[in-house]
Amino acid sequence: MTDARLAIVVLAAGQGTRMKSSLPKLLHPLAGVPIVSHVLATARALDAAHVVTVVRHERDLLAAVVAEDLPESTIVDQDEIPGTGRAVEQAVAALPADFDGDVLVINGDVPLLNAATLASFIASHRQGNAAGTVLSAYPDDATGYGRIIRSVEGAFDRIVEQKDATDAELAVTEINAGVYLFGLAALREQLAQLTTANAQGEKYLTDVIELLRRAGSEVSAVPVADAWIVAGINDRAQLGDTAQKLNALIVRGWQLAGVTVQDPATTWIDLKAVLAADVTLLPGTQIIGATVVATGAIVGPDTTLRDCEIGENARVNRTDATFAVIEAGASVGPFSYLRPNTVLGADGKIGAFVETKNAQIGAGSKVPHLSYVGDATVGEGSNIGAGTIFANYDGVAKHHSAIGSHVRTGSHNVFVAPITIGDGAYTGAGTVVRKSVPAGALAINVTPQRNMDGWVHANRPGTAADTAAVNAPTSSDKTGE
Repeated sequence: MTDARLAIVVLAAGQGTRMKSSLPKLLHPLAGVPIVSHVLATARALDAAHVVTVVRHERDLLAAVVAEDLPESTIVDQDEIPGTGRAVEQAVAALPADFDGDVLVINGDVPLLNAATLASFIASHRQGNAAGTVLSAYPDDATGYGRIIRSVEGAFDRIVEQKDATDAELAVTEINAGVYLFGLAALREQLAQLTTANAQGEKYLTDVIELLRRAGSEVSAVPVADAWIVAGINDRAQLGDTAQKLNALIVRGWQLAGVTVQDPATTWIDLKAVLAADVTLLPGTQIIGATVVATGAIVGPDTTLRDCEIGENARVNRTDATFAVIEAGASVGPFSYLRPNTVLGADGKIGAFVETKNAQIGAGSKVPHLSYVGDATVGEGSNIGAGTIFANYDGVAKHHSAIGSHVRTGSHNVFVAPITIGDGAYTGAGTVVRKSVPAGALAINVTPQRNMDGWVHANRPGTAADTAAVNAPTSSDKTGE
């Protein structure tokens, strides 16, 4: 049910220079989706009456993600006046005139802050009489953070920034997490008092807390259970740390749902992946994007699946696959490379050192090893011999090959597309197939083998090969005649 008295402001205007990246910080992927998408999902889960997202740097890129993930959010462009206080000031101005509830301010670079934590935070604020409430935490290392200073009785007194803190204040381990909840009337009143009269020339949201205290208003601080929940991302090292923590949570969630993960430390699962009970993931496995794995499937070791569909009881071993479908009971690998639009039918096989692309391989058909299958369809129950190449490109355009059902092709074939091989046909080893083959026919290249007796002795006299040939037993020696 919508919380009619809640508005959320998402701060997403920062430049994120410490990422040292051409990609905006908030658009860096985390568990398969942009950092800011995690925050927007949390905002959506809280079901607030209004959500306002403040953007500035790379405005259009961020606005596009917001529009896709949370289309009901109002997008506000921060003007030339810098600072979080100014961002909130503009966001508040965008709220409907008749709204008079609470305003929750969250940061777009704090992706692990979940809806349950914020719901508890909101409830705590509303149970008291505070005009503002600060979310706090107790990290292992408080260096660099503003400290929460409390009275002897334990009530919130003030926030002291690291650079302004005394030695006694630096010893405090409770820090400001940068998440705030205000009553709108009190927030509006104090936002109007903010100035840029400081060394950085910015309007700081933390100054609102000080102004509320000066005005005699009550402010409270509510700590989170675990500091990692409010960890922000400012550089790629912090992104890596957050990714590792989030992945551990995702992996554990799937384990509790009935998935066997043999080595959680080397297994990565994206947020959008879907795994059934009794799936087994072996070490070194990455389940990327919207990959779906059905019950009984075994994936890994050393396998990466991107946006794939894996059927029941399928087996995928040491394989890299993208936009591929592997149906029930099929097996893939080891060392296979499945490119987009590969479909392997039920109980089929793609074996060692096989590459496929835009290939539909029917139920029970096999491409056992050392082959390339591109732009092709293979019917049911067929076997493609080792070392077969589907020559699909003529230097200008790609062409399609159609292999029928119950076809047996010899080793080291080349199929020069476009061709069709009919149902039940055979091809001989080493055949280059340039013309279509009728159903039930045998295709071979009619080039008889020629043996040139004595060639080694005539052309390589005195070599080890010559000596071995001269000393080789004759057919009469072998038969004892």
